[in-house]
Amino acid sequence: MLNFVEAMRDADFVFIDGEIFETRYLRIPDENTTADDIVLEAQRNDAEIELTRFDIDQAVPLESNFFRLKNGMVVRFLSTAVVH
Repeated sequence: MLNFVEAMRDADFVFIDGEIFETRYLRIPDENTTADDIVLEAQRNDAEIELTRFDIDQAVPLESNFFRLKNGMVVRFLSTAVVH
């Protein structure tokens, strides 16, 4: 999970299953983070997404800094410099 946590640090946007969402809240998991704690909130127009520690545990790294979550979602974190 370390690669996933490093990728999400300071991310302005998150690419989830082909859609770009603006990051609203990020919490870097630590030893005090429980499975139910929200670590990511992101929004795209009226759509919102939340990921918990449980959702991101055991994220599998894919090529080009993409990750596959347990639920099958494909995620990549982006900074403003990457999007523009």
